[in-house]
Amino acid sequence: MAIAPPILRYDALMNPTEPLLKLTDARVTRDGATILHIDELVIGVGERVAILGPNGSGKSTLIGLLTRDIRPLAPEAGQPAPVLMYGRERIDLLEARSFLGVVSFSLQETYDLSIPVIDTVLSGYFGSIGLYRHQRLTRTMRSHAEELLASLGISHLANRTMSTLSTGEARRAIIARALVHDPQVLVLDEPCAGLDPGSAYHVRHAVSQLARAGRGIVLVTHHVDDIVPQIDRVVLLKEGRVLRDGPVSEMLSDEMLSELFGVPAKIELRDGWRRMW
Repeated sequence: MAIAPPILRYDALMNPTEPLLKLTDARVTRDGATILHIDELVIGVGERVAILGPNGSGKSTLIGLLTRDIRPLAPEAGQPAPVLMYGRERIDLLEARSFLGVVSFSLQETYDLSIPVIDTVLSGYFGSIGLYRHQRLTRTMRSHAEELLASLGISHLANRTMSTLSTGEARRAIIARALVHDPQVLVLDEPCAGLDPGSAYHVRHAVSQLARAGRGIVLVTHHVDDIVPQIDRVVLLKEGRVLRDGPVSEMLSDEMLSELFGVPAKIELRDGWRRMW
């Protein structure tokens, strides 16, 4: 089954003339040290962007700014807000997650429980871990959840518990959970972390299929292999700063990646997929 394109909608929250995310002099500190400092970064609605950098470069912190899980330092008087989403400075966390679908390894770890896969997906409607009696499910919700499992090739796992799945199977279940609201943007934080080659293959091709269907993608990784062919733009992040930002063909070059990772790098391109040697 093909993955359906996202339902494009703009409510009072979304201003179609504003970018999804705009960072201006955004700083995040921890224990008195600056771990991320973004002078300027704009991500538009519907863009397919990869944030690429080594471990410790600030990638997950950057995603935390996007998902509102992390707050930047307050600006000085008269300075612009460091983080704007759809042109707004203040957006409730639950409000933001109504149009952002987030997939992370930490969320998957939370679901390493005796929760059926179908309940994991359905719980995405409520932002809960599993389902509770007071939550009201509709036939439409259940039908949509079943369609998502089918589109990701894991319908046969619907009644299995999450704790019995392989890491790759569980990752696809978490992707299905993130898609229940048909978010415009799917945020993937290290989508293939901890996966064997076979599982990584299925996850990468699922992301590729979603991008082909028109879903906006913000993909955070330290693996060039994770960057699906539909990604148009790459932001190179190093030591908490943007090193480079540009088209994928320019950013994923031997020279750029050697500078980013501090080792001799060679890029192989095959059928739109890239690999670093």
